Amino acid sequence: MNKFIPALFLFAFGLIAEAQEITSPDKNLTLKFSLIQNGVPSYELNYKNKPVIKSSKLGIETKDIPSFLDGFTIAKVENTTFDESWNPVWGEQKTIRNHYTELLVTLAQKSVKDRIIKVRFRLFNDGLGFRYEFPEQENLTYFVIKEERSQFALAGDHKAFWLPGDFDTQEYSTVTSNLSEVRGKMKEAVTPNASQQTFSDTGLQTPLMMKSKDGLYINIHEAALVDYSCMHLELDDKNMVLNAFLTPDAVGDKGYMQAPTQSPWRTIVVSDKAADILASKLILNLNEPTKYEDVSWIKPVKYVGVWWEMITGKSSWAYNDMTSVKLGELDYSKTKPNGKHAANTAHVKEYIDFASKHGFDAVLVEGWNEGWEDWFGKSKDYVFDFVTPYPDFDVKELHRYAASKGVKMMMHHETSGSIRNYERHMDKAYQFMVANGYNSVKSGYVGDIIPRGEYHYGQWANNHYLYAITKAAEYKIMVNAHEAVRPTGLSRTYPNLIGNEAARGTEYEAFGGNNADHTTILPFTRLMGGPMDYTPGIFQTKVSAYNPDNNSFVHTTLVKQLALYVTMYSPLQMAADLPETYNKHLDAFQFIKDVAIDWDETNILEAEPGDYITIARKAKGKNEWFIGGITDENARVGNINFDFLPKGKTYEVIIYADGKDAHYEKNPQSYAIKKMKVTSKTNLKQQMAPGGGFAISIKEVVK
Repeated sequence: MNKFIPALFLFAFGLIAEAQEITSPDKNLTLKFSLIQNGVPSYELNYKNKPVIKSSKLGIETKDIPSFLDGFTIAKVENTTFDESWNPVWGEQKTIRNHYTELLVTLAQKSVKDRIIKVRFRLFNDGLGFRYEFPEQENLTYFVIKEERSQFALAGDHKAFWLPGDFDTQEYSTVTSNLSEVRGKMKEAVTPNASQQTFSDTGLQTPLMMKSKDGLYINIHEAALVDYSCMHLELDDKNMVLNAFLTPDAVGDKGYMQAPTQSPWRTIVVSDKAADILASKLILNLNEPTKYEDVSWIKPVKYVGVWWEMITGKSSWAYNDMTSVKLGELDYSKTKPNGKHAANTAHVKEYIDFASKHGFDAVLVEGWNEGWEDWFGKSKDYVFDFVTPYPDFDVKELHRYAASKGVKMMMHHETSGSIRNYERHMDKAYQFMVANGYNSVKSGYVGDIIPRGEYHYGQWANNHYLYAITKAAEYKIMVNAHEAVRPTGLSRTYPNLIGNEAARGTEYEAFGGNNADHTTILPFTRLMGGPMDYTPGIFQTKVSAYNPDNNSFVHTTLVKQLALYVTMYSPLQMAADLPETYNKHLDAFQFIKDVAIDWDETNILEAEPGDYITIARKAKGKNEWFIGGITDENARVGNINFDFLPKGKTYEVIIYADGKDAHYEKNPQSYAIKKMKVTSKTNLKQQMAPGGGFAISIKEVVK
């Protein structure tokens, strides 16, 4: 169904002075737009008569022309409603409803003859999106953004789940505190990273998740980030106002614009139920439908890979131990191997065999190409060519062998932050992939960006990421970008973007560890804009078992690792541990083999950010369900109501549970597996150990 209904249309040859107001389809949310003193545009948002956003200013400050900040009059108002349903190529549910009321306000500015700007508001049952639009017009063509002046004036000192504002990384541990405590906690929150640039003692990243003292859950982010700088938030902690703060370029400018154009959507998801935040599809709905006519080549991927053994230090990406390498000037076959290089033909075949035996789609191999000896932190322009393998990695033989086993190979492109070099080689690299049977690529952007002075989240880099995705589509290649900008729902428009990193993933468990509450927060923050390649499935939680020199450990129980395949949604899921470890726990590994990665239906059974999440999902096109439940460092009882199951039928469930003595620090590998029968009337209470969880598979009993 697709309905576009012009509910109200007003045009004034004079002025429209009164405030404009719309309500969400369910009448719970109210948006009010008005011009305040000096013709400054402002908005307010209320939920069930509770203030979400108090009167907040809007505007764009420009560098080279008069700014879009004040002196406005309302020239035109358009009110519409829209209601449609659409089917994503992959996702958490088969069908998504896109239902909103819209207010489009055209503003005229006295100081610049005949110049206008439009502000478009879309109000959904679960929140608000708004953006700035710059129509084609005689007095506006090119302009440079100095700063976006959008405000989010909060109604109180909310509890917040926040990361330090940074132009280059999101790979920080989430801090949970009141907003008034941000300034005092910022220094400790900024931990070292390969590339980082913070900007303020109160600078925060989006998505920013908050909870008010009167029980409102509020999430602020952005949607459809295209040809624009990523938005951060700078907190005015005296007045509890969040101010937009765009990522600058190398000379300090924040956007180069050419009309007609528009900003990304600024999004505010709100509810009095935490589960509604996780269920929201507002950000996807604010993105355009897919640009591709043929999407048959885009498929969810479950994979294994030569990766975790390097992350732990057991093996090496590099072929030898040289410290200086110039590509094209070194014959690797004449150098001495270090004996730890994991991406060798014989070893990769072992992973292919394992993937084939257990029904996995693909095998990722990192460290296959020349240059890994001399790449990290060198600000090196020509660091990889993306087509030249090490002497011990036989590309053609592995292509033949994988194809004979029904397994795809997954390419790895580490750019070392040298975007210019990647674009220099991109067509050739994608052609190489197609010629050798690769249909997906994990790309990486570790380190400072080249050209030097640019940031990972600036307009220039954001345009590159989208260029890489659309160029890959020409070759029918799916992209999983690491260290790229946090997602904003663009996977709807470009569904070959099947994953991103853009947060602390499992790799940090080998770098000192993620907090036990980490994955109870990420679905409320990082995952709001799109799926994450979190790489779960670590069964050997003591890293020292692989590398005696590394005393890190994974801050979960083994069973919680299973649950993450359900609670951390992604169409791209890795079984990240080593095959020899899975072979010791094949009974638990069965859940990873069985669990779906594409879904018809999702039900959030219970949730509280930072504490616990329980989600039930129905597999795409199958009469099978899977449930994942996780907790933080506290033991907890999960409450599972099976009323999402069809009535009148009996189902067999397999429950993967923490053992009675399980504990994420003291006894992480303790687990128990049991079977039972359930119906839609069944209620189950399931114990979770500290840092633990549970995973459940459900199949109908066929008589």
